[in-house]
Amino acid sequence: MKILLTGGAGFIGSWVGERMVDLGHEVVCIDNFNEFYEPEIKRANLRSALSGPRFALCEGDITDRKLLDDVFAEVQFDAIVHLAAWAGVRPSIEHPEIYEEVNVGGTLNLLQRARYNRVPRFVFASSSSVYGGRTDPPFSEDDVVARPVSPYAATKLAGEVLCHTYHHLFDISVTCLRYFTVYGPRQRPEMAIHKFARLMHQGRPVPLFGDGTSSRDYTFIDDIVDGTVRAFERCEGYEVINLGESRTTTLVELVRTVGAALGVEPEIEWLPDQPGDVPITFADVSKAREKLGYAPSTPVEIGVQRFVEWYLSGPGIKDRAKRR
Repeated sequence: MKILLTGGAGFIGSWVGERMVDLGHEVVCIDNFNEFYEPEIKRANLRSALSGPRFALCEGDITDRKLLDDVFAEVQFDAIVHLAAWAGVRPSIEHPEIYEEVNVGGTLNLLQRARYNRVPRFVFASSSSVYGGRTDPPFSEDDVVARPVSPYAATKLAGEVLCHTYHHLFDISVTCLRYFTVYGPRQRPEMAIHKFARLMHQGRPVPLFGDGTSSRDYTFIDDIVDGTVRAFERCEGYEVINLGESRTTTLVELVRTVGAALGVEPEIEWLPDQPGDVPITFADVSKAREKLGYAPSTPVEIGVQRFVEWYLSGPGIKDRAKRR
């Protein structure tokens, strides 16, 4: 199949693109290499994929309608896997306009082109943040999600609603994947596990917001890629599906796990709660198991060890040197 992959140079997207190529698909990646974090990190993510003939890169933005029209004029796509977005809860509170422009407007642009170019499949990367500040886990796709607590979460929920609208009106098969706290090699530098590892390795204190009891369903990248590819292969009708590990780890436990993998004793700097943070995320993945055959298999202790091995092997050290 011919696949348009948005955000394909990012943490999750680069791994998904490689897997799609390995499966024999032809992938056109759109990424704008913005400066949310260092563009050269994302370029490095693509080196393997770009070495083969079935992966092509288009540098550009999903808010650029002319660029999208040009891409769709050249290729008749069989599917769109839409991972591009401005990420992060806290930055979205400071700069909500860019989140609305990219995460909502960009998604609408792609749905419009799926409509007019008769692209039959559309996979949308949503987020566990749509569940808001709930404290009654596990979180199921059937739960009401009407109260997001950050602009980022609101834009992801808006994307799901747009996807349903286009499925209903134009018979596009859409699967919305609610990712739960993804981590692993190539993780963005500002994300918790990467940030904690970098600070501990530098001998610096780790900032923890709140009392350390907030917990997340940390999900290893291999499991997310497997679930995403399975969703793409089985995309039919309209579905919302959780992809998580279906297990929670508190913030304090996570810091200790990273420290153990590095062989250091963490020093913690306690800070107040941050606006937009939620107390817990915990995925009910029974629907993913039933419909996708999804079977997450990497517990956080193993996944963190694998991340630390990657970090110490070179890419993470290079990033560490830049941030001294």
